[in-house]
Amino acid sequence: MLITNATLVTWDEEHRILPDHAVLIENGVIADLGTSTEMEKRYTKAEKWDARGQWLMPGNICAHTHFYGAFARGMAIPGEAPKAFPEILERLWWPLDQALDETAVRLSAEVMLVDAIRNGVTTLFDHHASPNALENSLDVIAEAVQRAGVRAALAYEVTDRYGKESARASIAENVRFAEAVRTFPEYGTPAQRLAATFGLHASLTLDEDTLDAAASACPPEIGFHIHVAEHQVDEDDSLRRTGLRTVERLQKHGILGERTIVAHGVHIDAREMQILAETGTWLSHQPRSNMNNAVGTARIEEMMRLGVKVVLGTDGFPHAMWEEMRFAYLQHKLEARDPRRMGADKVMQIAVENNRRLANLYFPAAPLGVVKKGAAADLILVEFNPHTPVTAGNLPWHIVFGAYERMITATIVAGKVLMKDRELLTLDEERIAAEARAYAPKVWEAYRRFVK
Repeated sequence: MLITNATLVTWDEEHRILPDHAVLIENGVIADLGTSTEMEKRYTKAEKWDARGQWLMPGNICAHTHFYGAFARGMAIPGEAPKAFPEILERLWWPLDQALDETAVRLSAEVMLVDAIRNGVTTLFDHHASPNALENSLDVIAEAVQRAGVRAALAYEVTDRYGKESARASIAENVRFAEAVRTFPEYGTPAQRLAATFGLHASLTLDEDTLDAAASACPPEIGFHIHVAEHQVDEDDSLRRTGLRTVERLQKHGILGERTIVAHGVHIDAREMQILAETGTWLSHQPRSNMNNAVGTARIEEMMRLGVKVVLGTDGFPHAMWEEMRFAYLQHKLEARDPRRMGADKVMQIAVENNRRLANLYFPAAPLGVVKKGAAADLILVEFNPHTPVTAGNLPWHIVFGAYERMITATIVAGKVLMKDRELLTLDEERIAAEARAYAPKVWEAYRRFVK
């Protein structure tokens, strides 16, 4: 397939913007690129797709999400509104994850995958929990991912809050799925669209023996995916249990490392930041979620100065990564009351450069997140018509102030077209929405049985 008449946004080291260019896609990768004129002469037999001047750029990457939260939208929490994040966990998320059956797991994944494709997200790191539909739940999500056509690294949340037997089963589910991924025929090729991480909930719901068991069971080729210090309660619990702060406790148990993702880190201190940097651990920032839960603002710029590898996720919010970037750009200015903080270039370093580095750890066969020869053909087309000049220098500010997900017209992963001219080709959006609406009352009824 030859996509012609496009403005390429390469997101390589030079952030090149190449008008009237074309890319040739073969076997799931970008086989060649050049001006439209020369490429059309060179590849006369290729199937042609006229981009009509649209921007052609790498698909977005989401470093932390929760597909299973799809049925929370519009669901009322009985009684008074929770006044702090621990109550949100106890009265919303933990009853909801217990309410999920296999059908709800499938539908929530499908709903969020439709959202990802529409928002131009081509790679996601999902963190799942469904304690009453635990066994093989990652297979249910994986099957939906395969049908959707995106890439996803999946994990099951290990926690002690439902007892030791459930914790052991959760560990087994992570190990089973990681082993299954290695048997897929496309494993290790540019066509690989499933990977595994090892899910843990958070330090505050994990006992010492469970952390040790998880560390012993985790396959060496993957890392952990865990929430860290999203609220001060996580630090307080760790200090009470062990005399160590959360990051120190996780380091003691061998949880941190170059393939591990810790989400949030809102309440970590300078020494914990240093440990994350020293261990090469990734920290995922979710500003919309942090604002919604009123947990505070993570000290992201300080972490970056110390060498922490910061990435950007959505935490189950819609997979609108440009919107998430905008919130990251704005939140830190407001928190510091300083308009010089968190420039758009720093936001792009997090959301574009670091997110692709993380994604390439789990999908290493072809470079992700960049337009160049040999890179994976994970691409989006965008109807972006700026009314001021765009350069490599000001491109991040154009994204923050002028790029909206409604402009995305096509999503491609490994050369397969998932959406063209805003029409989804791999998922039946109307059927999924109708089925989810019909099933949501059952999920909400089950939720009410578990909520306190």
